Amino acid sequence: MAIDWYNEFVNLNYEPEKNELICLYYFEPAAGISGREAAGRIASESSTGTWTTLFTMPPRMKALQATAFDIEGNVVMIAYPLDLWEEGNAVQLLSGIAGNIFGMKALKNLRLIDVSLPSAYTKHFKGPHFGNDGIRKMMGITGRPFTGAVPKPKIGFSAREHAKIGYETWMGGFDFVKDDENLTSTSFNRFDDRVEHMTKLRDVAEKETGEKKSAFLNITADVETMKKRADMLAENGWNYAMIDVVVAGTAAVMTMRDYCSDLGLAIHAHRAMHATFDRNRKHGITMQFLAKLMRLVGVSQIHTGTAVGKLTGSRRESIALADLLREKKTAAVEGMLLEQDWGKIKSAFPVSSGGLHPGLVPDVLDIYGTEMVLLVSGGIHGHPKGTRAGATATMQAIEAWQEGVTLEEKAKNAKELKEALGKWGHYKPV
Repeated sequence: MAIDWYNEFVNLNYEPEKNELICLYYFEPAAGISGREAAGRIASESSTGTWTTLFTMPPRMKALQATAFDIEGNVVMIAYPLDLWEEGNAVQLLSGIAGNIFGMKALKNLRLIDVSLPSAYTKHFKGPHFGNDGIRKMMGITGRPFTGAVPKPKIGFSAREHAKIGYETWMGGFDFVKDDENLTSTSFNRFDDRVEHMTKLRDVAEKETGEKKSAFLNITADVETMKKRADMLAENGWNYAMIDVVVAGTAAVMTMRDYCSDLGLAIHAHRAMHATFDRNRKHGITMQFLAKLMRLVGVSQIHTGTAVGKLTGSRRESIALADLLREKKTAAVEGMLLEQDWGKIKSAFPVSSGGLHPGLVPDVLDIYGTEMVLLVSGGIHGHPKGTRAGATATMQAIEAWQEGVTLEEKAKNAKELKEALGKWGHYKPV
């Protein structure tokens, strides 16, 4: 039996209102379902529809229907009335535009590519507490990317060992030492102990270098535990907390954004688990939408890939991600981004990480420029002369890029960089 109910959610002559949310989806209908019906089903299930016509429905509800207004092949744009969405509730937004629609049998595949959020919606969110200018002021660093590293292996060190590697990282010129996604508070490296040892050696490194040093210490847990850990960081003079934002959940991140802001803590967002829903090009949610969501709810930075390291992601995607995090307005990029005006929402930093070493630094900076956080971990700890020399080599590579000379030219008078190139050259891990 044909169901024409879904046709009511398709109008190819519709002109979206200024305050409507616009979603861009890739979709593949299941066998026997037309593209038009599939688009109508997406709009219906994500707004006011159900599987059949209803006996009674107030006429006013017609104004709450989503409308599929542009269908080109397997790509559809759907407009959603503002009144569908609770003010300042990003969790409820996901329940609509990324909820039941992903389980419909009428669709073989569905991928949420991007969402254009009107100012009438974004004005209810606080966004990042500091913004990029505020972070730079807080750290006292301008004119170059921020640098950081994870002690490697990523998990297994004691708190004391972890801090010693962190100290060597700072002394090599790096700004940040970072916990990795699966290090929280383990039997061999309790969070409290790690904070204690890191704090002591941070103070030593700052005194010896005259530079501001910090860390991304992973507080990820249930919300109440995260609050206690954030309190400890603030009490010990730290200015950052790290959260695995995907596994913690949007609601937890929204809560912790406000809690951390009250403590003067910026949030470093690790994207662990993102690839479970963004790697498949035909189904799930894109990384650019995840990054947009995290800027909206208020993280200060989020991992966006390298395009030249060991993780998936193209140069085009990396640039698009960086722009939507840093710019006040972002233009549409065909098949990838919709226009976005962030209004009062402050900027956030893209974080480039995954399989980097000094020989790849110019490639990364060619993509991102200097307004980013550069994480080089194995690529400093694996240096022939150790962590401190590896960090120094990375800083020398940054200088070479800024000076407009090749790494080989710079290495003539930079022994640490020369040794790094001797081991890795310009090798790109896979």
